[in-house]
Amino acid sequence: MTRIFFLLIALSFFANRLSAQDLYRVKADQLRVRESSNPKSKIIGNIAQNEKVTVLDASDAKFYKVKFKNREGWVSKDFVEKIAPAAKPTTPQATAAQPDAAPQTTSADMYRVTVDDLRVRQQADPKSKIVGYLPKNENVAVIDSSNTSFYKIKVTNGEGWVSKEFLIRISPVKAKVEKTGITASVPLEKKDYTNIIFFAVVALILITILYFSVKYASGNKFLIGFSVIVILVIGYFCYITFIQAKVVTGTFASNEDIQYKTFNFKSKDSVTVTDAYTDSVFTSKYVIDGDMIKLYDQQNTIMLLIRDEKTLIGEGFTRGTFTKR
Repeated sequence: MTRIFFLLIALSFFANRLSAQDLYRVKADQLRVRESSNPKSKIIGNIAQNEKVTVLDASDAKFYKVKFKNREGWVSKDFVEKIAPAAKPTTPQATAAQPDAAPQTTSADMYRVTVDDLRVRQQADPKSKIVGYLPKNENVAVIDSSNTSFYKIKVTNGEGWVSKEFLIRISPVKAKVEKTGITASVPLEKKDYTNIIFFAVVALILITILYFSVKYASGNKFLIGFSVIVILVIGYFCYITFIQAKVVTGTFASNEDIQYKTFNFKSKDSVTVTDAYTDSVFTSKYVIDGDMIKLYDQQNTIMLLIRDEKTLIGEGFTRGTFTKR
């Protein structure tokens, strides 16, 4: 009797193991594979949409352990679906119903993606969960444009939200879209010559004052020297205020729970940014416009206000205070 009992347990375990190794299909555009079942663990690879993976362990509540490219890792259960053992033959009714799915998106406005791997989020919030990515030049249907910063779009796997900044409206939808030269890594710097003109006027006034001071000082060396010192000091402060370009150096970090954790300014126009949401680091070009630092990653506009030499204030997607280490 005991042998039969252990035999039944062994058969049950073997059956569960077989069912855990069924084939699944990836639903997301790019499914991240992590080192463990912890959502914050290291990303060790990506699996493209519609690729098949073998599930090795289905015991976790939120993640599957899968085998891909002769490696093993963990993926979210939300973005894979089990493949049926035998595909059912398509009937004429099913084939006829397929074209009807396309007109549902034609009633919405069609837009084109301008950057690679545009993040699709679960909600209209830059901190919400990323549910997928869109490739460059992909056409999508916008079903809600009421939000000031995000569009709600319809994609293959359902619905999601993307930043308005990286979509361009297309009407009508063209069969072939020409590639544009848009790049999100180098912001445009507006040339403003107002400060230079102002400094030139001030310099001319100071030179005029110096000329008359020397002319009417009647050889008084003390008065002449004092006038020269005052004029040079005023000119120096005008130069560093209106002409000299602001420079930011060093690493600025924030302890708040935000997407961009650190900014390491290595040169006059290059900065390395740590992205906590994707566990990645990227380098971007930046410009300083007045007291505002402007840079882009592939999806978001990043703006930092220069409060002083040791403090930056984040605006928009990266709200928070960054202090120099």
